[in-house]
Amino acid sequence: MSFRKSALISSLVAFSLAVVAAPAAMAALKTGAQAMDFTTQAALAGKPFSFTLNEALKDGPVVLYFYPKAFTSGCTIEANQFARATPEFNRMGATVIGISADNIETLQKFSVEECRNKFAVAVGSKKVIKAYDANLPIMGGSNRTTYVIAPDGKIMWSYASLNVKGHVPGALAAVKTWTAAMAGQ
Repeated sequence: MSFRKSALISSLVAFSLAVVAAPAAMAALKTGAQAMDFTTQAALAGKPFSFTLNEALKDGPVVLYFYPKAFTSGCTIEANQFARATPEFNRMGATVIGISADNIETLQKFSVEECRNKFAVAVGSKKVIKAYDANLPIMGGSNRTTYVIAPDGKIMWSYASLNVKGHVPGALAAVKTWTAAMAGQ
């Protein structure tokens, strides 16, 4: 292999790694930041409805997770993980909602097939995706970023990584910590 070709391949590999790593290294909203309220179309068990963050926060913390695209391998795995964990989140008073740039028709199917009718998924506008620092320019959608938002609208925990590992366990730990703190008051 020529030096020029080798250098080109090395550059492409480095660029690819930087692109993949950049979303994971990008700062999500920090703990204590105020979460932006929004209203959008959502689907639960295939049925569309209007989701408003501030309304959901009246019932307890909200686990808001952004994902790149419904029915892709990583997003399917993550949706299945959240579906398995949703009953535990619900026992602690938390609401789980996934959000992507997919259209409502796709999300209606995804809410049944991959979310297993356990939690809602919502349409993420560019404004909402940007406000939550979850922009993934390569795909024109959202990065894999998870937030746990307290009922007062403050970010309690955030995690940004394209790898599906860490999102569900981290969010569960954050909600458990909040639940324990509330019980101690």
